[in-house]
Amino acid sequence: MRLKFSLFLNYIVFAILLNSVGIVILQVQGSYGVSKTDASILEAFKDLTIAIVSFLVASYITRIGYKRAMLIALGVVTVACLLMPQVPAFWTTKLLFAAVGASFAFIKVSVFATIGLITKDTNEHASFMNFLESLFMVGVMSTFFLFSAFVDNDNPASTSWLNTYYVLAGIAGLAFVLMLTTPLDESQIRDEGKAVGLNNIADMLQLALRPLVLVFVATAFVYVLMEQGLQSWLPTFNKDYLKLPTSLSIQMASIVPATTALGRFIGGFVLKKVAWYWLLITSLVVAAALLLLALPLAEKANLAAVAGTNYGWADAPLAAFLFPAIGLFIAPIYPAINSAILSSLPLKQHGPMAGLIVVFSALGGTTGSLLMARIFEAYNGQTAFYFLLVPIALLLVLLTVFRRIQG
Repeated sequence: MRLKFSLFLNYIVFAILLNSVGIVILQVQGSYGVSKTDASILEAFKDLTIAIVSFLVASYITRIGYKRAMLIALGVVTVACLLMPQVPAFWTTKLLFAAVGASFAFIKVSVFATIGLITKDTNEHASFMNFLESLFMVGVMSTFFLFSAFVDNDNPASTSWLNTYYVLAGIAGLAFVLMLTTPLDESQIRDEGKAVGLNNIADMLQLALRPLVLVFVATAFVYVLMEQGLQSWLPTFNKDYLKLPTSLSIQMASIVPATTALGRFIGGFVLKKVAWYWLLITSLVVAAALLLLALPLAEKANLAAVAGTNYGWADAPLAAFLFPAIGLFIAPIYPAINSAILSSLPLKQHGPMAGLIVVFSALGGTTGSLLMARIFEAYNGQTAFYFLLVPIALLLVLLTVFRRIQG
């Protein structure tokens, strides 16, 4: 139980740090006088380091050791967080997100691989994965409340928001101490005969070419494409298509991480009793039904005449609530498929496989956001959201193929 709590805390720390990038982009414009274009580079510092380091670290993770890798990650972000208020500058902010991205690669690969060591069977593995991902979304939600507590609304140039990092350094430091003092038996995955270096990378690439893994990475890619498309463009859809006021559009989009956290939490219990395949197929069918129900309602919701007025949640159309509710049903898919592929592989391959999960998830998220942007520009919000039915259909096929190959 102590080890599981440690893994939960590790994940929450990085949920907050990773999802603070939008808030920080806003704050550095006022505090450091940087342009929007310059501030937007913080996303690249975070995402590129995650993808690159995930690919590299997955090759060495069994040699480094899961516990040692997590301690390195927590130590690095603790120092980076302390540096932020001590050296207030834009370059330290870039350094922070590079450190967070690189460290998250260590954390996610190590945490995913460790789950195989502490769970007894595939159902328990899938259940724990859902609980873990639900707490990640809780961390995402807490980000907004934590940073807003230190923001000075009356002085945009204030650096008071940097005091948030003292709190984050404290949480990361606590996670470090807890992990340091928690036993983790890694004897099952020690592979002393493996050479360090290119051979390990070649092994990971060879793993990626296995039919089961190929189908999995395609499934993970398509799922994240769908999820990111929904999350990233729901505020725009609310504002431009449903004609909600900007503030309300953003507020109602925040329901998605809440429903996602709830869906994964519930999924953690359900997967103890129900096979992952049937839960996911049912979830996708319900998600598609909700989408087909919400879009015609959205078309009828015409608030154009009152756009910009002080509309509240009670005034929003039903469609504005139905779209975020989709998150409740698609939520169990990502952790469940991750668990399914990891459970089907030997323990020593969990590290490399976790690296592939992170890399292809990052690629799927980027592709989903770009595709939705193109469809929004070329057509309209309704067409863009109808497009989400395509990845849902693909997932139904891919999950079925995956299950048959897995046997």
